[in-house]
Amino acid sequence: MKIGILSRNPKLYSTRRLVEAAQARGHEARVIDVLRCYMDITPHHPTIHYKGEELTEFDAVIPRIGASVTYYGTAVVRQFEMMGTYSVNESVAIARSRDKLRSLQLLSREGLGLPTTTFAHSLDDVDGLIDEVGGAPLVIKVLEGTQGLGVVLAETKNSAKSVIEAFMGLDANILVQQFIKEAAGCDLRCFVIGDKVVAAMQRVGAAGEFRSNLHRGGQASAVKISAAERATAVRAARTLGLNVCGVDMLRSAQGPVIMEVNSSPGLRGIEQVSGLDIAGLIIEFLERRERRGTTRTRGRG
Repeated sequence: MKIGILSRNPKLYSTRRLVEAAQARGHEARVIDVLRCYMDITPHHPTIHYKGEELTEFDAVIPRIGASVTYYGTAVVRQFEMMGTYSVNESVAIARSRDKLRSLQLLSREGLGLPTTTFAHSLDDVDGLIDEVGGAPLVIKVLEGTQGLGVVLAETKNSAKSVIEAFMGLDANILVQQFIKEAAGCDLRCFVIGDKVVAAMQRVGAAGEFRSNLHRGGQASAVKISAAERATAVRAARTLGLNVCGVDMLRSAQGPVIMEVNSSPGLRGIEQVSGLDIAGLIIEFLERRERRGTTRTRGRG
């Protein structure tokens, strides 16, 4: 099988591991920078060109698209799909996961556990936003933020109002969320492939830091998850239509609550903590599922 790894940087750990895993299983793998692709949108004959070359050889692609290039990256994935190339994660599913508000609305519709979340446009509604999530402390998130950037913990109502007003004054779209105190700065990353959680880890924020992202200095360790947590992760992936993803959850007094579903989860932390060949499991999934022209949008909305 000829596999395209859609990544801007071939030196990244996750990209290298996917190439190694594909080659170890006898496949050809090539890294393609999506921003160097250009598309010919012609009736009945869509094509993709890369550095002057028409790309026709791929049986499947694995998108590793950064949040900052979501719009163009998903357009490239969609073009591959139109050409009949199988994509591990489909363009529509990636777009769903990258829109924090849309993804939370879809998860809410399915009855999955979520922290109480509010969203508004007008500065006149700030008091209502704060009251709906139970008051301070609360968490304020910029919709376009990634890896913990644009996430603020406001410990008092006055500080919450100041932060919300500042973001809104900059025309930033924000979510205001309930702060899950009992999580104590820890979260779970469940790595889903297909309809199965293949590995999980607990992430703990650095001293004085409520965000547990590894990019923010958090530490990861192996963890045993409950049946409810496992089922929640699988249902979240299915709801957004993702075949491969990382589902981030908090342990609340009411059970697992989902914080985010990541369509391009990093492999370094989960492989090191679990000791598993996660990249190899992704390639195995691709071997089972790849059929030309069989990409179909999963999930609704």
